[in-house]
Amino acid sequence: MPLCLAAGAVTAVLAVQSFTLAWTHSIAKTRWEEDWRIEDRMLVIAEAHIRGSGAGMEPPADAVLRNGAWHYKPAVKPLSALRLSHSPYTAGYELCVDGQCAPLADHLPGLAETTTVAVYPCESGTAK
Repeated sequence: MPLCLAAGAVTAVLAVQSFTLAWTHSIAKTRWEEDWRIEDRMLVIAEAHIRGSGAGMEPPADAVLRNGAWHYKPAVKPLSALRLSHSPYTAGYELCVDGQCAPLADHLPGLAETTTVAVYPCESGTAK
Protein backbone atom coordinates (compact mmCIF):
# COMPACT_ATOMS: atom_id res chain seq x y z
CA MET A 1 0.00 0.00 0.00
CA PRO A 2 1.60 3.31 -1.06
CA LEU A 3 1.81 6.60 0.82
CA CYS A 4 -0.27 9.58 -0.30
CA LEU A 5 0.46 13.25 0.27
CA ALA A 6 -2.29 15.81 -0.24
CA ALA A 7 -2.77 19.53 0.26
CA GLY A 8 -5.92 20.77 -1.41
CA ALA A 9 -5.77 19.84 -5.10
CA VAL A 10 -2.03 19.12 -4.95
CA THR A 11 -1.35 15.39 -4.45
CA ALA A 12 1.38 12.80 -4.76
CA VAL A 13 1.53 9.02 -4.42
CA LEU A 14 4.79 7.42 -3.25
CA ALA A 15 5.53 3.71 -3.57
CA VAL A 16 6.91 3.25 -0.04
CA GLN A 17 6.06 1.05 2.93
CA SER A 18 8.15 2.98 5.46
CA PHE A 19 9.54 6.49 5.76
CA THR A 20 11.11 8.93 8.16
CA LEU A 21 9.52 12.28 8.81
CA ALA A 22 12.10 14.87 9.91
CA TRP A 23 12.02 18.51 10.93
CA THR A 24 14.02 21.11 12.83
CA HIS A 25 12.52 22.74 15.92
CA SER A 26 11.93 26.41 15.06
CA ILE A 27 13.43 27.78 18.29
CA ALA A 28 15.92 25.19 19.60
CA LYS A 29 17.12 24.31 16.05
CA THR A 30 17.09 20.67 17.15
CA ARG A 31 16.47 17.94 14.57
CA TRP A 32 13.61 15.55 15.26
CA GLU A 33 12.97 12.37 13.28
CA GLU A 34 10.15 9.84 13.39
CA ASP A 35 10.26 6.46 11.65
CA TRP A 36 6.85 5.36 10.32
CA ARG A 37 5.59 2.30 8.46
CA ILE A 38 2.33 1.41 6.77
CA GLU A 39 0.63 -1.53 8.44
CA ASP A 40 -2.99 -2.66 7.97
CA ARG A 41 -3.90 0.60 6.18
CA MET A 42 -2.64 2.66 9.13
CA LEU A 43 0.49 4.65 9.94
CA VAL A 44 2.46 3.05 12.77
CA ILE A 45 5.33 4.85 14.45
CA ALA A 46 8.36 2.63 14.98
CA GLU A 47 10.79 4.98 16.68
CA ALA A 48 11.63 8.65 17.24
CA HIS A 49 15.07 10.28 17.39
CA ILE A 50 15.90 13.66 18.91
CA ARG A 51 19.32 15.19 18.20
CA GLY A 52 19.42 17.29 21.36
CA SER A 53 16.98 18.68 23.88
CA GLY A 54 15.37 21.91 25.00
CA ALA A 55 12.28 24.01 24.33
CA GLY A 56 9.86 21.15 25.02
CA MET A 57 11.88 18.53 23.15
CA GLU A 58 13.36 16.68 26.07
CA PRO A 59 13.73 12.95 25.44
CA PRO A 60 11.61 10.68 27.65
CA ALA A 61 13.18 8.82 30.58
CA ASP A 62 13.42 5.54 28.61
CA ALA A 63 15.29 7.12 25.66
CA VAL A 64 18.72 5.71 24.74
CA LEU A 65 21.54 7.87 23.38
CA ARG A 66 23.00 6.30 20.20
CA ASN A 67 25.07 7.97 17.49
CA GLY A 68 24.34 11.47 18.80
CA ALA A 69 20.56 11.09 19.02
CA TRP A 70 18.11 10.03 21.70
CA HIS A 71 16.07 7.03 20.45
CA TYR A 72 12.74 5.95 21.92
CA LYS A 73 9.38 4.41 21.05
CA PRO A 74 6.56 6.99 21.34
CA ALA A 75 3.30 5.82 22.87
CA VAL A 76 1.22 6.69 19.79
CA LYS A 77 -1.60 4.46 18.55
CA PRO A 78 -1.77 3.70 14.81
CA LEU A 79 -3.11 6.69 12.87
CA SER A 80 -5.12 6.91 9.68
CA ALA A 81 -3.27 10.11 8.71
CA LEU A 82 -0.77 12.73 9.79
CA ARG A 83 -1.67 16.39 9.29
CA LEU A 84 1.37 18.64 8.95
CA SER A 85 1.50 22.44 8.81
CA HIS A 86 3.41 23.92 5.90
CA SER A 87 4.42 27.55 6.40
CA PRO A 88 7.09 30.01 5.28
CA TYR A 89 7.72 30.91 8.94
CA THR A 90 9.47 27.66 9.89
CA ALA A 91 11.72 25.14 8.20
CA GLY A 92 9.66 22.60 6.29
CA TYR A 93 9.32 18.90 6.97
CA GLU A 94 11.58 16.43 5.22
CA LEU A 95 10.49 13.04 3.96
CA CYS A 96 13.25 10.43 4.03
CA VAL A 97 13.07 7.09 2.21
CA ASP A 98 15.92 4.57 2.27
CA GLY A 99 18.20 7.17 3.88
CA GLN A 100 17.54 9.81 1.19
CA CYS A 101 15.86 12.96 2.51
CA ALA A 102 14.09 15.69 0.54
CA PRO A 103 11.79 18.53 1.55
CA LEU A 104 8.20 17.31 1.75
CA ALA A 105 7.26 20.25 -0.49
CA ASP A 106 9.45 18.79 -3.28
CA HIS A 107 6.91 15.98 -3.63
CA LEU A 108 4.06 18.48 -4.03
CA PRO A 109 4.87 20.98 -6.79
CA GLY A 110 2.51 23.95 -6.61
CA LEU A 111 2.03 23.62 -2.84
CA ALA A 112 0.49 26.75 -1.33
CA GLU A 113 2.77 28.89 0.82
CA THR A 114 0.66 28.18 3.93
CA THR A 115 -1.39 24.97 4.07
CA THR A 116 -1.91 21.63 5.78
CA VAL A 117 -0.41 18.51 4.22
CA ALA A 118 -2.14 15.18 4.85
CA VAL A 119 0.09 12.08 4.86
CA TYR A 120 -1.78 8.76 4.75
CA PRO A 121 -1.78 5.20 3.35
CA CYS A 122 -3.76 4.94 0.14
CA GLU A 123 -4.64 2.61 -2.67
CA SER A 124 -2.17 2.57 -5.53
CA GLY A 125 -2.60 5.64 -7.73
CA THR A 126 -5.17 7.37 -5.53
CA ALA A 127 -5.02 10.46 -3.37
CA LYS A 128 -7.83 12.28 -1.56
